Amino acid sequence: MSLRKNSKRFYFTDNGWCEGDSSCRIMRSPNFDSRPKGATIDLLVLHNISLPEGVFGGEEIENLFLNQLDTSRAIFKPLLNLKVSSHFLIKRPGSLVQFVSLQDRAWHAGESSFLGRVRCNDFSIGIEIEGTDFEKFNDAQYDTLENLILSIKDFLPDLSSITGHSFIAPDRKTDPGPYFDWNRVKEAVETAKKNIFLFP
Repeated sequence: MSLRKNSKRFYFTDNGWCEGDSSCRIMRSPNFDSRPKGATIDLLVLHNISLPEGVFGGEEIENLFLNQLDTSRAIFKPLLNLKVSSHFLIKRPGSLVQFVSLQDRAWHAGESSFLGRVRCNDFSIGIEIEGTDFEKFNDAQYDTLENLILSIKDFLPDLSSITGHSFIAPDRKTDPGPYFDWNRVKEAVETAKKNIFLFP
């Protein structure tokens, strides 16, 4: 599927944040650090997330990435002291939240390896999509994702690969899951004539 006519690109300042765009909300996570000196950012990793699992529309994901999740609730106690983040979150209606600058290292991949390269956080961008392994994602989410990918490619021309968390951490992770439509993203990238390879 090609990009919709009403699709909107995202633009970034030199420091890697969404620029003056009300459709991209910025919520700065403390869970990041600097990338290794000279690191080339060439990988994009797709995840899914919901808190609690299968529940959509709340602010728990944002609170997790901001270290503000109420871990006194029994369902969230296993997440006590967990320090994680992602560069972006795409919510069910397709709205976009940015937590970490593209220039910085978000803590999204954990122990990981991509085609023999370990520590994927060093050279990747993390995108969380609100969802689960057990149901389809929304058209609005794909629309935002496709535009975000192309926008990041414009900002980071070295971006050459897109993969899922399950590919870089197969013993631990299954996301973005069996309902994620890789072909849809592939067609959008090819239609835009971007040289990006997908590793589902």
